[in-house]
Amino acid sequence: MEKEKTTAIILAAGQGKRMNSRIQKQFLLLNGYPVLYYSLKAFQESPADEIVIVTGPAEIAYCQKEIVERYGFSKVKAIVAGGKERCHSVYEGLKAAGKPDYVFIHDGARPFVTEEIIHRALEGARSWGACVAGMPVKDTIKLADEEGFAQFTPDRSRVWMIQTPQTFSYPLIFDAYRQLMEQEAAGQSIPVTDDAMVLETMTGKKAKLTEGSYENIKITTPSDLEIAQVFASKKRKNTIDTFRH
Repeated sequence: MEKEKTTAIILAAGQGKRMNSRIQKQFLLLNGYPVLYYSLKAFQESPADEIVIVTGPAEIAYCQKEIVERYGFSKVKAIVAGGKERCHSVYEGLKAAGKPDYVFIHDGARPFVTEEIIHRALEGARSWGACVAGMPVKDTIKLADEEGFAQFTPDRSRVWMIQTPQTFSYPLIFDAYRQLMEQEAAGQSIPVTDDAMVLETMTGKKAKLTEGSYENIKITTPSDLEIAQVFASKKRKNTIDTFRH
């Protein structure tokens, strides 16, 4: 019986326009390491067999030398150029992944993904074919009408904020993305904001939700980076205290 193969696609092609920095958010330093380092380290130490990084064409050489080689990320099998939108970057990553059994799709700007989250996501994908990390919202959510008035209040117990990794049976998510790209090539614009939505829209299949973490934030703005510094410092202190004991 062939060993199951899993591949992690790490997205690091974002421009980071809301960060107000000349340096892209995934390459900003967080406690002395690039933000992207943390995601790669998590998947290097995870059950994933291989890693594919998707970045901007101009950043491929930098990623290879200054991150992959410098920090010894031996699971990285390819660094490929992304596309104009997130969905195009994911598709490039899926094509470069070969044909694994399961694939993680993770934002490189989410540095606090943990071993536990990765394991839960993979188990969910094994059981249901599609599994997405997220957390129940803490605040009441209002849906607004066109004039900006509160129109509807969904049941908070059923509302989740979605994170990554989003984990899938590879044939399932690749086919969904293939269909999306074919429809786009035919002139049909289909707005999608995450991988589970691609799956839902193209195949009608639902993704199982699994618990991520309230600390599994995506660094998008300067204030996110400030919060991340607090989380990273706390994590470092906990690691030092563990070694001392």
